[in-house]
Amino acid sequence: MELEFLGTGAGLPAKHRNVTSIALRLLAERNAVWLFDCGEGTQMQILHTTIKPRKIEKIFISHLHGDHIFGLPGLITSRSNQAGDRPLEIYGPKGLEEFVRTALKISKTHLNYPLKFIEISSDEETLFEDDQFIVSCKKLDHGIASFGFRVVEKDHKGELQVEKLKALGVKPGPLYGKLKEGASVTLADGRTINGADFVGLAKKGRIVTILGDTRYTQNAIDLAQNADVLVHESTFNKDEAKLAKSYYHSTTQQAATVAKKAGIKQLILTHISARYLSKDVIELEKEAQEVFSDTIIAKDFYWMSIPFQEKEGN
Repeated sequence: MELEFLGTGAGLPAKHRNVTSIALRLLAERNAVWLFDCGEGTQMQILHTTIKPRKIEKIFISHLHGDHIFGLPGLITSRSNQAGDRPLEIYGPKGLEEFVRTALKISKTHLNYPLKFIEISSDEETLFEDDQFIVSCKKLDHGIASFGFRVVEKDHKGELQVEKLKALGVKPGPLYGKLKEGASVTLADGRTINGADFVGLAKKGRIVTILGDTRYTQNAIDLAQNADVLVHESTFNKDEAKLAKSYYHSTTQQAATVAKKAGIKQLILTHISARYLSKDVIELEKEAQEVFSDTIIAKDFYWMSIPFQEKEGN
């Protein structure tokens, strides 16, 4: 599981920052990529990465401001030439389907794959669940409907210690499946072994929270609770709290306060105004670190791997 930031700017594209889009790379987990927001030029940003559009399985849109959605029609169209008939699911606020369908209709674009929209119908809901992940959302505070997403990976069972079994003369076969489940089995020579003695430590599923644009709000804290990584907007510096409130955005230290209260491991700030250049960004990062030390400000193409934590009690 990795995060890759395709765009980290606020409002308008700039030379040093494109507008918002974040890729959650789940190639090892499900051979897929999930995209969070899709600002103008996202498909161009993708060309500078190893991401393949056909691998994009789901897109989650936080809200319908242009710097978060204007890249969708182009990416969807280009993906049609590369993905064959692999379906694409798009999650987001009401009105998202109308925007995309209208753009495709007027441009007479025909896709060769199914496009499914799941529009968010309540302030808080579970959007998706399978045997690997649960994705839930809550409404944030941004003037228009804006949502934050919480991605929870389900726990991984410990791996079977095959070499340890081979050393005891237990050959691969149906017994391995029973042992992996922790069952006791009797071998052909009469020995009984306990599967629990041959299964490694379980791995606790990782949690990633990615928020749309928002003022400081309790829902952000709830979504981020005990997350491995929180991605939070940081449009204003600590001295601009009144402006942040007026424009329905957050300051560096408000984002850091969310991180601190939620008990997360790593805070990544994004949605940085083009007003802030390299020296300014260093100061913004320091401001946030005054409140929550494990903070970094992402730049375009910043990439991070999210490691497993051993499950408590194992």
